[in-house]
Amino acid sequence: MAVEWVIAAGVFVGVSAVLWGISALMTRRIEAAIPINGRCVEVDGERFHYFDEGKGPPLVMIHGLMGSSRNLTYALSARLREDFRVITLDRPGSGYSTRHKGTAADLPAQARQVATFIKALGLGQPLVLGHSFGGAVSLALALDHPHAVSGVVLVAPLTHPQPMLPLVFWSLAVRPAWLRRWVSKTLAAPLGMLTKGSVVKGVFAPEVAPDDFATRGGGLLGMRPDNFYAASSEIVLVNDHLPQMVKRYPQLSLPIGLIYGSRDKVLDFRKHGQALADKVPGLKLQLLEGKGHMLPITAPERIAALVEQVAKRASPAQSATALHRPFAVTSK
Repeated sequence: MAVEWVIAAGVFVGVSAVLWGISALMTRRIEAAIPINGRCVEVDGERFHYFDEGKGPPLVMIHGLMGSSRNLTYALSARLREDFRVITLDRPGSGYSTRHKGTAADLPAQARQVATFIKALGLGQPLVLGHSFGGAVSLALALDHPHAVSGVVLVAPLTHPQPMLPLVFWSLAVRPAWLRRWVSKTLAAPLGMLTKGSVVKGVFAPEVAPDDFATRGGGLLGMRPDNFYAASSEIVLVNDHLPQMVKRYPQLSLPIGLIYGSRDKVLDFRKHGQALADKVPGLKLQLLEGKGHMLPITAPERIAALVEQVAKRASPAQSATALHRPFAVTSK
């Protein structure tokens, strides 16, 4: 029996080593196909990667789960950069931003990190746009750091606890942390490459993803081991704080825009969009008939119009006079 256990352990270690090597090779190829090309700033020991485009009042855009800034720069930022200074960031652990071991991944922690990022860039009180999971981060930011924002635009946001994950994200539900780390370093990239077609199809349904979403839209970046680990950690923790956030939604008084696709297959507009509108005084849900979850790519004109609407209601003390104090930036 002891010999059999030794053999089994040896096989496990050998297979893990092979999968780790395959994952490392795939990561190098993905990063060669989609290299880092934005700016970087260090915030509390973490590297924040972001794109900074246009001139005008600042607008900070935050992407969703397993996404990156490229989800939002693909089509949306071009509609906004003539009227706004558009700063599109990679959330910690996503894209080319780091999340080191020991850095918290829960919603309050991410909101605090974004608030520090806003301060580091001297943005004053920018508008903030959050898509999907980025919408939950934006809500946490508005609740915990209201001084850091002048208004919020929520695009298909996660707003309430979900007992079950959307089908396309089931692979992320990995507990405990050691198993999550092993899966991320060995299985995530190979399985992600095998299933990427069905995942992308599920995220965009009922619409069709653009042919270049994997590269120009940054889709492949989410398949890297560290990105998988970061997203899985977020999923495991998200319901820990959403219930308390829900109780505080009626306190929100800053300008908010809310938009959803009527056929969103990832987050139901009734459970997340209308449910939020029912709790925030004066908030109206804009519903796009026939649209799915990836509105920043499939309906950028409508999102841009909503940003303009919220900007007109935001405090004039916000962005136009944003501070421009020095901060450490690198190009790579």
